Amino acid sequence: MRNTPIRVLIAGVGGGGFGLEILKALRHSEIAYYICGCDMVKYNLGFSKSDKKYTLPPAIDPLYIEKLLSICQNEKIDVLFPGSEPDLWAISENRDVLQDQGIFLPINDARIIKLCLNKKETFQYLDTCGIAIPRTVPIETKRDIQSIDFFPSVIKPYLGGGGSNNTFIAQDAEELNFFCNYILKYGGKPLVQEYVGSYENEYTVGVLSGRDKEIVSVIGIRRFIMSGLSNRIKIRSLRKKDEILAISSGISQGQIVNDDNLNKQCIEIAKKLGSTGPINVQCRYVDGVAYPFEINPRFSGTTYLRALGGVNEPDLFIRKYFIDEDIHSMPQPKEGMVLRGLEEIMINELD
Repeated sequence: MRNTPIRVLIAGVGGGGFGLEILKALRHSEIAYYICGCDMVKYNLGFSKSDKKYTLPPAIDPLYIEKLLSICQNEKIDVLFPGSEPDLWAISENRDVLQDQGIFLPINDARIIKLCLNKKETFQYLDTCGIAIPRTVPIETKRDIQSIDFFPSVIKPYLGGGGSNNTFIAQDAEELNFFCNYILKYGGKPLVQEYVGSYENEYTVGVLSGRDKEIVSVIGIRRFIMSGLSNRIKIRSLRKKDEILAISSGISQGQIVNDDNLNKQCIEIAKKLGSTGPINVQCRYVDGVAYPFEINPRFSGTTYLRALGGVNEPDLFIRKYFIDEDIHSMPQPKEGMVLRGLEEIMINELD
């Protein structure tokens, strides 16, 4: 067992992404971690939980990597986690520079990250691999909208940002035109997907793959998305009386489930992608079939919830691949509910 704390930096720890969830998961470990929190926002919850804090420019800033590397060198950082998708992209694109300094990056292969951050290409690839997917149509021009003949449908941009930003439900052609044109108007490219199943069978499944592509862990959570915190869209169905159509806000909570069939299908997705790190499969599970509607090539916003359920993914990855701990068997999730609320703090404004 290592005697000194492992020195970790989380870039994007502010609380709006998944960085804060990684931080909380590492604090839940029996291993001692020194955690350096970095963010472009000066006042945030993640800083209050970090051993040291630094502000960084946005990940798209030309000086971002230079400043990040300087902090890593000054703090003698062992392990660097991206805590948001812009940070993930920047760190992945500059992984050689960082790894040359001896910094361990618990992230996926660059090809996987690039593929999965483009939803159009992700679902085209999954389709060619024989994975069951919702009917999916990318919209490049206004003319493409006319090809959609399935409702209700979910519309979202296929490039940029995780979560549910600019995600909509259309129940007829009029609504479909409006939402697609809205996204197109502001420079986005819409992806239209069939709304599969119901809000009651929505799951988020974490699959952690090793450097050798072997599965390290898998854990599924059936989402409870009807609460105000976890719900982004909730509308009455125009086709079926008393049915509600809903989309998660991305702030997940729910029931940990051990469903071998669901796990098997999500593991198959990870293997088809060739994952060598964390991925998060968001899916509707209907009649024994998992239909993914989002694949995130990173640790999830449910990372800490999974740690509470006995599967601490960032800690597992560090133990297995950074300190070479002998881990042979996959951890078994604890069945139960993992719930969320709000947390408030007060800080010295002059700090």
